[in-house]
Amino acid sequence: MYAFRRGWYRLRYRRLTLGRDVEIRGRIRLRRGVRVSIGDRTRVNKLVRFAGPGEVRVGTDCLLNATWIGCWTSVTIGDRSLLSNCELIDNDFHNLPPELRHEPATDRTRAPIVIGENVWIGAHALVLKGVRIGDDSVVGAATVVRTDVPPRVVVVGNPQQTVKKFHD
Repeated sequence: MYAFRRGWYRLRYRRLTLGRDVEIRGRIRLRRGVRVSIGDRTRVNKLVRFAGPGEVRVGTDCLLNATWIGCWTSVTIGDRSLLSNCELIDNDFHNLPPELRHEPATDRTRAPIVIGENVWIGAHALVLKGVRIGDDSVVGAATVVRTDVPPRVVVVGNPQQTVKKFHD
């Protein structure tokens, strides 16, 4: 069954690359020219959406569950990461200064997102442009991530706050 779905999505989206044994249990939607590469044995649940002219790279053994990724530069998701009904947006869509808001967005409105390995991002979390999330970290439900997250911590809230550190 998964082989049939993989084949159908490969035909449907020429900009989609699927690794071995990817399990598409839900649906995938690509918009606006985004290029997406999904690693081996990654599971896709519910509707997972990708949009923008950028490039998304998803590692191996990941879980994408009802995730939305807006990508105008690049979004990289490390191996064994879990993304649950969250949003990753690597751009602001508009210029911040009032006199420039209706002008086309500039490079200042965009910055890549890098998600480390074995990261868990909870439901309704929002990861903004230019953020790096360190390996083994957890982003709690409904957290707004505006700045880098170090490895092996739990962050929650808006703005994000570190509430736990995992010790070796």
